[in-house]
Amino acid sequence: MSKRKLFWTACLAACSLAPLPAADYLFFLEAQGIAGYSFPAAEIIYYSQHKMDSMQKPSLGFDYIQRFSSASRDVAILALQPRLALDAGDGARAEFQLYNAFLKFKARPFDLWIGHNRPHFGLASRFDQHAHLLQPLVMNGFGFDRDWGIGLERDTAGGDIGISLTTGSGMALRLRGSWLLAGRVARGVLARDNFNAGLSFGIGEILDVMGSHLLAAAPIPVRMAELDLTWLRDNWEHRVEIALADRESGPVAAVLWRVGLGLLSENRLKLEVQPALLREHGKNNLQISGGMTFLADGDWTLRAMYLYGGHDRASRLVFQVYFYKGLSF
Repeated sequence: MSKRKLFWTACLAACSLAPLPAADYLFFLEAQGIAGYSFPAAEIIYYSQHKMDSMQKPSLGFDYIQRFSSASRDVAILALQPRLALDAGDGARAEFQLYNAFLKFKARPFDLWIGHNRPHFGLASRFDQHAHLLQPLVMNGFGFDRDWGIGLERDTAGGDIGISLTTGSGMALRLRGSWLLAGRVARGVLARDNFNAGLSFGIGEILDVMGSHLLAAAPIPVRMAELDLTWLRDNWEHRVEIALADRESGPVAAVLWRVGLGLLSENRLKLEVQPALLREHGKNNLQISGGMTFLADGDWTLRAMYLYGGHDRASRLVFQVYFYKGLSF
C-alpha cells in the first residue's frame, strides 16, 4: 500500500466518526526525566536502553483517548500519544516519538484497529510497558513495541486472541516492501484467574531499525514464535517469555523471566529482577537487570534500574522520574 493510500484510508476512517457524539475523553500530561551512569564509559547518560533507541529518554508529551458512542453502544476509540524527547548524543537535539496513534472500532466479533499500535506478538502486545525501565524481549529484536498497520482483537470468556498485519518498520512509517504478520492466542483472564498464557507467531520481511533509526535499507526475512506467561500470586508477579526466531543471520533463541515483589500498601513499592538469556550465532548473551518502582502518589512515579550484560558486558545505573497526570478542559 502506498503512503497516499494509507493516508486516505486513515482519513476516511476518521471522517466516518464525525457524525457521532463524543461521549467522553481522557487527557494526560506525560513527562519524564532520565539520567544514569555508564560504568565502562565512565560518563553520565540520558537513556535507559541504548542511545539510538526510543526507550527511555527525557521527554514531554501527552496521552489523549477519545471515546465515540452512538445512542446504544460504544462505536470507536481514538488514541494519540506523542512525545518530544531529548536525544543527548553528539550534539543534543529534539526527537519526535509517536507511540499510540490509532482508531479502534468496536465491532462484532472482533475489534478492528488501524494506525500505530502494538503488533499481536508476545508479552509486549498485551501489557503496555513503554514507560518502564525493564523491557520484554521485544527490545531484543522479537517484533516491535509499536508498528503501523491494522489488527483484529477480541477478549473472550476464557482469554484473548489477536492478529495484525503491519509494515514491519517500527516507530517510523517506512514503506519499503517490508511487512509483518503476527498473531497471539491466550488462555486466562488476568483480573479473574491471576494468570494469562499466550502463544504467538510472526512471519514477514521487516526493516532493521532501532527506535527511529534505519540500520539497513533492505528488509530482513524473519519467522518467530513465542510462549509467554504472566502469573500473579499474593504480592508476587511473574512474567516469562520463551522465544525462537529464524533470521537472515541464523536461528535465535531467548528466555526472559521477570519476578516482582510488591511491598507497602497497595503494592506502591515494587522490587524486580529480570534475567534474560539470548543465544545467537552460537554464543550465549546473558543480561541481568534489577529494578525498583515507587508510586509516590497518583501522578508521580520513581524508578531505578541496574543492568549488567549484553553483547558488550556493559553495566549501567539509570534513574527515572515519571509524571502522568490527568487533565480536564
